Amino acid sequence: QVQLVESGGGLVQPGGSLRLSCTASRSTTTYAMNWYRQAPGKQRELVAGIFATGTTYYTDAVKGRFTISRDNAKNTVWLQMSSLKPEDTAVYFCNLNTGAYNYWGQGTEVTVSS
Repeated sequence: QVQLVESGGGLVQPGGSLRLSCTASRSTTTYAMNWYRQAPGKQRELVAGIFATGTTYYTDAVKGRFTISRDNAKNTVWLQMSSLKPEDTAVYFCNLNTGAYNYWGQGTEVTVSS
């Protein structure tokens, strides 16, 4: 079992920035870590991910604005979000997929509004 705990969400004005954190209860060094989001009335979507190698990937909607990073010594992954737009408003979830199990955090809410 792995527990994932997110933090860092909140209310921000358009054009602002937030940094989300996700800390795992045990080492996730060998696995990719992902951030998903789910906006009201919409399906959950993959936002960004980072492989164990450090290779990253992003959905087109956030490329150039969001940056995912990880510190394996701290079992933590971050999502730095900049130039936020109202359409980024969603609950953001941290995800770990080991292949055998799919783990989710409880989610942290991000609201982009003036």
